[in-house]
Amino acid sequence: MSWTKKVLRVNLTEGSISEEPLNMEWAMDYLGQRGLATKYLVEETDPKSDALSPENKMIMTTGPLTGTIASTAGRYSVVTKSPLTGAIACSNSGGYIGNEMKNAGWDMIIFEGKAPNPVYLYIENDKAELLPADDLWGKTVWETDELLHTKHQEPQLRVAAIGRSAEKGCLFAAIVNDLHRAAGRSGVGTVMASKNLKAVAIRGTLGVGNIENPKEFLQATQDGKKVLAENAVTGEGLPEHGTQVLMNVINEVGALPTRNHREVQFEGAGKISAEAMREVREGDGRANLTTNAACFGCTIACQRVSTVDKTHFTVKDKPEYQGSSGGLEFENAWSLGTDCGVDDLDAITFANYLCNEDGMDPISLGATIAAAMELFEEGYITVENTDGVELKFGSAEALVWATEVTAKGEGFGKELGLGSKRLCEKYGRPEFSMTVKGQEFPAYDPRGIQGIGLAYATSNRGACHLRGYTVASEIMGIPEKTDPLETEGKAGLVKAFQDATAVVDSVGICVFSTFAWSMEDIAPQIDAACEGDWSVDRCLEVGERIWTMERDYNLAAGLTAMDDTLPKRLIKDIAAKSGPAEGRVNDLSKMLPEYYEVRGWTPDGVPTEETRQRLGL
Repeated sequence: MSWTKKVLRVNLTEGSISEEPLNMEWAMDYLGQRGLATKYLVEETDPKSDALSPENKMIMTTGPLTGTIASTAGRYSVVTKSPLTGAIACSNSGGYIGNEMKNAGWDMIIFEGKAPNPVYLYIENDKAELLPADDLWGKTVWETDELLHTKHQEPQLRVAAIGRSAEKGCLFAAIVNDLHRAAGRSGVGTVMASKNLKAVAIRGTLGVGNIENPKEFLQATQDGKKVLAENAVTGEGLPEHGTQVLMNVINEVGALPTRNHREVQFEGAGKISAEAMREVREGDGRANLTTNAACFGCTIACQRVSTVDKTHFTVKDKPEYQGSSGGLEFENAWSLGTDCGVDDLDAITFANYLCNEDGMDPISLGATIAAAMELFEEGYITVENTDGVELKFGSAEALVWATEVTAKGEGFGKELGLGSKRLCEKYGRPEFSMTVKGQEFPAYDPRGIQGIGLAYATSNRGACHLRGYTVASEIMGIPEKTDPLETEGKAGLVKAFQDATAVVDSVGICVFSTFAWSMEDIAPQIDAACEGDWSVDRCLEVGERIWTMERDYNLAAGLTAMDDTLPKRLIKDIAAKSGPAEGRVNDLSKMLPEYYEVRGWTPDGVPTEETRQRLGL
């Protein structure tokens, strides 16, 4: 029983805080974190309500394995309705605050209403209070973290905060914890700002107990760590290179979206790759990569820590950026680099610093800047819109400028903060927006990797690789190799990845563990930790139940099968110009009907009554 079985409910409108028992009947059906918090949101809110209204709720949540000795068990999630997509939002983060929340004795914190003035929540074990945050409003994440540590004089305090971008209404604002980790996607930080909630600061010293079978759990977690250590990806590739190991790989297979998906290969990929991060620079005699790091309890340690060349234009007048901070992962190196045609490693790293400092999703930011660059180059926006800045593909200066003004919500940055869908619609070229359900694409082109296109189109939170990472199979051969250019069988592959990932996100471990672990490795850890019988089949049924519940929420919110699509650029207008997929578009129309069928949904994408009954929905 590794749940704490306690929920903290915070009514921001009234300024009241109360404790209540976790609904264990729901926990048996939805496990925890992503699944269980979504169940609470579904039961307590109207899917049609405005995401930025007080009626929307925001739930910070852990899983039953969070804070335990299981490897990678430091995850927490934020569940709410997304202001970017209007769909369900669940954004997952590592670092240490998930463990701290669990150690303070809480499975979940439910925020409802809106505070009349800025506040932050301070938690010390079972003590919780709302405190004024007027002095923190307008501060960056980094400033907020420092001020709260100074005020409470507790070096082990863990802080999750929003930056200025959220306060200014950026629709893809993140919640940043531990300075460099983030619940990054879908605008969860924007929802937090709409509630006048600046930060959550937690100190927990109670420990995590309630393990159902400690001896079996110890053995299961030891077995799991051995599998991770002996795997080439989790034991070697990710510790050595981080996710950036993929930059050259994805470029070579012709699936690296370049210059707003106009191309599928980037000539500058080698300059911003994992290998380039290790090269000693002429400017200051150091490498971009300082070291690797790990989240709580993680034996993989894929996190990058980087230093920007102090002689580079980005930091000459900014001494605070000359130290080390969160380095580039594949997704942000792609979005801020490749998608914008920029191959300046230090400028990209600096822009990523800004995302950490002011709480922005770098995937949506970079993809939106890329769309703006295409609008600029095609003449739909001009220097009159951009304060004289030539917003062209390949310009490192333009990238940094666009990032800075978006973080501050100034001038054209206010428009960039709307995301690419609204930006492109405003300037009359909606087809320039590379989004699904309003959320920007990650770093894999659906023309070169067919299955990931189906995964994007059907993702419940909009375009997302972490809702069904078929790239593992299609490119890396995990758990078995499938042809990335083949469409047959991809419906079943996508469903399998989606259901399994829902379990991983709900238990409190990192999805990167699944490069080595199958459900046969994960289920024994859940079974030993939690009451009840958690077989592989039961876990996968829970994953399917979670996925279908999210689908029902989206349908109730007004989304339909028409939203399960990809931009015309990728399925009709522009075939891949180079690489193995040259001449191909994504064949979504071949895969989608089969996907609905294997899901047990109608041809219109609605779960049948039989499916709902089978899953207990």
